[in-house]
Amino acid sequence: MPPPLPPQLEPPTSTPAPSQADVFQNPHPTGTHEHFMAEPNYLKTSKTYKNYEVLGRTNPENSSIVVSLTTQRALLKNGEEVAMDYPVSTGRAEYPTPAGEYKIREMIKEKRSNQYGKIKDANGKVLVSSATMPRDKDKIPEGGEYVGASMPYWMRLTWSGIGMHVGKVPRYPASHACIRGQSSIVPMVFSKVKLLTSVTLVE
Repeated sequence: MPPPLPPQLEPPTSTPAPSQADVFQNPHPTGTHEHFMAEPNYLKTSKTYKNYEVLGRTNPENSSIVVSLTTQRALLKNGEEVAMDYPVSTGRAEYPTPAGEYKIREMIKEKRSNQYGKIKDANGKVLVSSATMPRDKDKIPEGGEYVGASMPYWMRLTWSGIGMHVGKVPRYPASHACIRGQSSIVPMVFSKVKLLTSVTLVE
């Protein structure tokens, strides 16, 4: 019987091709919201689903928003139909976004935070890049200023500072309790809602 070959000379073992049963097959019709949600990367994708037919007839009189704190995605709805499904980033552990039923209380296209921002000296140099106001340790020096964080297309949900606006969307909770959305999406959402539009935040 011949001696065994050294490991580096062993013939390579072939990996069998995946069978048809091993390849994911989306059971829903292409282009539907069900198809979009069934995709394996749904919880990680930064893509937005749009049903242009529903979106076209969605307006401030018939719209509502549902935000999932678990999936970090939001739905712009027209009745029971989904017009858009888009990624969001809600409050991180220290600043959780509370689930519940809300109404839009204020809408401002160009909004700056009066709670979070930067403190600059008289020469414009940033002294504190992540300031929380009012706060004794983050005092504004003489001649300096506090510059609130930019929150474009602000849609207030509570008078304690929670709302929806344009911001970074890293696909996980990262905000100070607000609901951030992409700059390519939030202006469209803003145009489809009004004061007192219903916003539901679910776990």
